[in-house]
Amino acid sequence: MDYKTTILKEKTVVGLTAHTSNTSPEMGKVIGSLWERFFAEGIFQNIANKSGNTTIGLYSNYSNHYQDYDITIGCAVNAAENLPNGTTVKTIPAGNYAEFVLTVEHGDYITPVANLWEKLWQMPLERTFTGDFEEYYADENGTCKEIHIFIAIR
Repeated sequence: MDYKTTILKEKTVVGLTAHTSNTSPEMGKVIGSLWERFFAEGIFQNIANKSGNTTIGLYSNYSNHYQDYDITIGCAVNAAENLPNGTTVKTIPAGNYAEFVLTVEHGDYITPVANLWEKLWQMPLERTFTGDFEEYYADENGTCKEIHIFIAIR
């Protein structure tokens, strides 16, 4: 699987957060409900000071041999001010990342992202587990067309 190594600056993310586990049968439901709430409750529209027009799925605070983690659905911001109710502030640390790019066809991004994550867990990357994230790029109609997945590495 092809990827490039990139160095990223620290990013601040504002969004909705939940805790889940790769071993939980409820993992998909937990993550899916955050995505649904993020848009249905107008969180995306109400986040001030966005640093771009992408949406981020951030995995952080790994524990239990990296099986448990926080998932945050949000946006990168220039300043975490005037936060919508119920949102949290998270930091994507500066550092080295393996960057994978997925092109989305026909609006189905869930399956390709899940398939990529299955492959990522098997790859011999020197992961740091300091914060991995997906960045979703949409067209002018709001349809996701491209996803960049960043895995923190040494």
